[in-house]
Amino acid sequence: VCFITGGLDCSISFVSHVLGKVCVHGWQKEILGVLVPHLTDLTKSDCIWQRICWQLVECVPDRWMEAVVLGFVQRAPGADVLSRLLGNLVVKNKKAQFVVAQKMLLLQYGHTTAVLQNLLGYLALDSGRRPLLLRVLQDLLETWSSSSAVKHSPAEQQLYISKAILICLSHLKEPEIASCRQELLTSMMEGVKCHLESSLPQLRRLGMVVAESISVNINTEGPVLKFEYEEDDETRELKSLLVQTPSFCVVPSLPDDDRSEKAGAALPLAPEKNEKSYTAVPVKADEESDVELDSDDDLIPYDMSEDKELKLKAPMYIRDCIEVLTGSRSEDVDKWEATVKALESLVRRNPAATREVSVELAKILLHLEEKTCIEGFVELCQRAQVAVLTTDPIPVAKYLTSQFYSLNYSLRQRMDILDVLVLAAQELSCPKFHRKTKHSGVQKPCIQLLPESDSSKGWRRIVEERIKSKTRRFDTGQSRVELASCPNEFNSVAGYFFFPLIQHFDRPLTTFDLLGEDHLVLGRLVHTLAVLMYLAVNTVAVTAMGKALLEFVWALRFHTDSYVRQGLLSCISSLLLSVPTEQILADMTEELLETQSWLGDVMEKDPDGDCRRLALQNLLLMENLKRKLEAVSS
Repeated sequence: VCFITGGLDCSISFVSHVLGKVCVHGWQKEILGVLVPHLTDLTKSDCIWQRICWQLVECVPDRWMEAVVLGFVQRAPGADVLSRLLGNLVVKNKKAQFVVAQKMLLLQYGHTTAVLQNLLGYLALDSGRRPLLLRVLQDLLETWSSSSAVKHSPAEQQLYISKAILICLSHLKEPEIASCRQELLTSMMEGVKCHLESSLPQLRRLGMVVAESISVNINTEGPVLKFEYEEDDETRELKSLLVQTPSFCVVPSLPDDDRSEKAGAALPLAPEKNEKSYTAVPVKADEESDVELDSDDDLIPYDMSEDKELKLKAPMYIRDCIEVLTGSRSEDVDKWEATVKALESLVRRNPAATREVSVELAKILLHLEEKTCIEGFVELCQRAQVAVLTTDPIPVAKYLTSQFYSLNYSLRQRMDILDVLVLAAQELSCPKFHRKTKHSGVQKPCIQLLPESDSSKGWRRIVEERIKSKTRRFDTGQSRVELASCPNEFNSVAGYFFFPLIQHFDRPLTTFDLLGEDHLVLGRLVHTLAVLMYLAVNTVAVTAMGKALLEFVWALRFHTDSYVRQGLLSCISSLLLSVPTEQILADMTEELLETQSWLGDVMEKDPDGDCRRLALQNLLLMENLKRKLEAVSS
């Protein structure tokens, strides 16, 4: 500093080389953890130290530039500090520009939200770097709106890119938005379509949040997009990124930044509240007295405290229910509601009468539409269908599985069929389950195949429970009380639930293509087959079901949708847990060896984290089978 203030030239290239080499050899945290705080203090008010710092990073050789830039971005306490330390390095140095604008945003996704805010805030704090911010936003939107990227990149990377897009939007000014409004609109429409087509609820919700944010920014006066979704911590964090932190609003290089005014306008002001409350007070007493003369306040109301709501009596017979739901009495809305609410209990109390009209009743319930606003209508219909199916399993299962591949059904109805089959199989395999719970709201299988739920979590729980039950533990704890045994009613009907569903998956219909655009239903089908396979343990047909399921999995193992792949891996888990070890080793040895090789590839290369974990779980199960075989042979 003394040389520079005295007008003498000096070079710090040697220090830059030392800094770059130390960082690239793994000592980045140690040296920058000390250097960055010192430089932050020195550059606060001294422009000479700012120039020294800029020269320090600019003289770092390109082969070491990435380690140095990454260290500064990660350890700078804010975007304004990073701007003082790096200056316009990304404009002058191509390597630094690639690291900041490409590698850290599009090729990596492990950085924290604070690092993203530092990085993008740094690009926004100088007029010379703002064109690069626009280019970064366009690259991010291009990746976000790519159907291939949505299918093949992990959910964590999609979340990372979504955060970067929202931070970029928070830094854009109105003229910049106007210059690229059409590009933003095109990317928004393509991206939201790709995300809404995904089978994963998290990706669909990400697409909705980002599309809403883009719509609000490009349509300041007209209508904006608005989706219905359940907010969680992740969505609230994403929306908070649209509001800049205070450190960005006080930077002197952006005097015309009006975003602080927008942020301030969003906060409630006390004077406005007081003013509104003051103006709301009536001031004209004469007008008020005139209104009181015409009011009905002087009338004495009737005493209705002891009045009781008249409850309509529900039908007592199954055939009466059918008449109410389909016949001439369907116009009586109150009678219709009472019938829907009482149908399940009526079916279970009259099994003989139900068997006479079981298929007809299943057809009515499958096509039943809600006429009035009944609380829990979908659940009431589902329970009634389960009651019919468990009362007369074979004919009703034949009907439902045949309708799954029929024409003129919506995707919702097809998924309802799968849900009913799973719930009924659960009840048949555990007969006492129904009597204990009496179909309370908690009664659901271990894997509930609802579109909002992530079935992989339930599958991990199932696999862990079964592995725990098969693991030998040597302890002297208190002995467990054995549960009373009961017959497995699913034993004789498992094939009627399973084989019709697996037969025609590769035959596209006019309005239904499982291997095409209807991959969401395919994912639900795969998970349903996994549940049915798991519930068929110790049944007669379990070996045949295992062979058919293994062929099914092998045909779809390279599917692009991660939800489908999770279901396929769950099928392997069910097969290994349900089919007897002797039958697996006798009838499926070659297939299992090929499956083991495929599972190894999935564990190493699959972009989805749940798929990798399920593949590892299956490999552990196979290792247990191998040890059991070695123990028997020895």
